[in-house]
Amino acid sequence: MLWQSLSMLRKFLPIWLLMFVMVCMLGSQCAAVAKPHVITFGKWISAKWPNATGQKLIDLKVRALFVDTRLKEYTIGNPHELTDRLFVVRRAFRVNDALPGENADAKINGAYWQWQRGGWLLVDRLTRRVSQLNLPEFDPFYSTASWYRDYVAYCGVSEDGKKLYAVVAQVGRRKPILKKDAGAPSGGDEPDSECPAPTWERAPVRVTFQHGDDPKVVFSIRSRVVDVVNDAEEPEE
Repeated sequence: MLWQSLSMLRKFLPIWLLMFVMVCMLGSQCAAVAKPHVITFGKWISAKWPNATGQKLIDLKVRALFVDTRLKEYTIGNPHELTDRLFVVRRAFRVNDALPGENADAKINGAYWQWQRGGWLLVDRLTRRVSQLNLPEFDPFYSTASWYRDYVAYCGVSEDGKKLYAVVAQVGRRKPILKKDAGAPSGGDEPDSECPAPTWERAPVRVTFQHGDDPKVVFSIRSRVVDVVNDAEEPEE
């Protein structure tokens, strides 16, 4: 179609004007082709972040998340692939911990800036969108997330810090598919101290929680419906 149009124009336009028209037409076609978006991670850097009381600094590895060479977020840990298009990764950020009236030069030099762990980010490779996931009762200090497919299991902490929950959420759903009272949090000073990362099984899909010395609790997930597996029930081979 393009060459037919150019052949017709040759009868009426001089060669220099014809070349100009051809460049414009090719340029418009190339512009219509969407550029592929490139999402990459930077190099790991060592950082420190305070424990629950702020009296101890804990080692932390942080790296940048770039979209088309532009810095979008800082992250920790390895990403989890949901699909060939979507993945999730844990967010990290810095906060200014300086009090009013403290040394201004120290603020500029970064003496009061502290790294913190945040929630989880959902990254879309096709649209290059980076958005924050809303995980109910997820505590950035105490909760340890365990991913399987688009499900995530963790021990959540209530806003007042007095209740602990076994939570299973699914990406794309506002409400958790499981939120069960799991007792009172211990409130330790170490990160991820409320319970170990829940463990997943594939066939059938099950997730196991354990809090402290309490017995393990197993939940079976079937089409967004969660059933408690009886302690006396033998796991399927």
